[in-house]
Order: sequence, then structure tokens, then C-alpha cells
Amino acid sequence: MKAIVIVDKNWGIGREGKLLAHLPGDLKYFKEKTMGHTLIMGRTTVEGLPKKQALPGRKTLVLTRSMAVGGAEQSDQDGCIYGENARICGSLEELQRLLGDLRKSDAFCAGGASVYEQLLPYCDEALVTVMEQEFPADRYFPNLPQMGWEAVRVSEPQEENGVVYRFCVYRRPKK
Repeated sequence: MKAIVIVDKNWGIGREGKLLAHLPGDLKYFKEKTMGHTLIMGRTTVEGLPKKQALPGRKTLVLTRSMAVGGAEQSDQDGCIYGENARICGSLEELQRLLGDLRKSDAFCAGGASVYEQLLPYCDEALVTVMEQEFPADRYFPNLPQMGWEAVRVSEPQEENGVVYRFCVYRRPKK
């Protein structure tokens, strides 16, 4: 499994349920990397998407502690309130039943903070867009270099909307 995330220089990922910056280049990168794959997101992350629906061209698994989502009891069926390509998973165990071995899955863990925390132990690679600025944040991604992860690819700097950023690929250290 891989994680995909955009962080500021302090590894902040969001504030009040929103991304820290709007960067069309990062959105294009996210689409390019995840198209045709399965995304695993938390309820709040999915509800922050356009139309509060799963993204087209990808299957979305909504990992949520509460099966009562959007004011209605949801069963574990496809075609829930998040669109026909979405399915609600009420637990990590249910997610494992759907995907099999999480470490070997080609799925992308795509947020928010709680989902990253639960699934990062199953990820061997993280695609991290690193913004060189600091933003006010209330949600964070783990600082991968402090955890021994190695940056194996770092792009040239990009700049949009006054924000300088790089696309980085981190790999978990081999045991």
C-alpha cells in the first residue's frame, strides 16, 4: 500500500477539514497517480471532496468508526451516499477482508490524519508533496524522515499561487 499526501514544512496536512493550500499541479499529480486504483479515505476527507462524492475513475473505501454517516444508517453495501464507486468500511478488519493483505495492496491511503495513522504501518511507500511554507494546521502527517523513511525521489521545485513545493517519494526502511 502507498500513502499519498500534501504537507507543509511542519508536516501539517489540514485545518478545519480543508487542505492547507489549493495547488492545481498537486491535484493533477494526485489524479495521475491514483487513477484506476483504490483510495482509502476517512469520512471527513470524502465529505470535503467536490459533491461530497467519491472521485471518478477510482474505487473509494471510506474508513469510518461510525456506520451512521450523513444522518442515515449505512449498510456495508456499494453505492452508498458517497457514490457508486464508494463503499463504507466500519473497521480495519473489514478493510482487510476487502483488500486482502494490506501490505501487498495497490491501494492508496489518502487521508485524513486518523486514516493515515491507522494505515501507515501497512505502507512501504509514501508520495508526499512537500510545501516549503508553514501554514496554520490542526491535522498532521507523521514526519517520515524522523521515522527513518528515506526520500528516494525529489522533484525540482514547482511554484503555484505563491507556494513552492516538491513531489517526493519516501520509502520505509528495510527491516
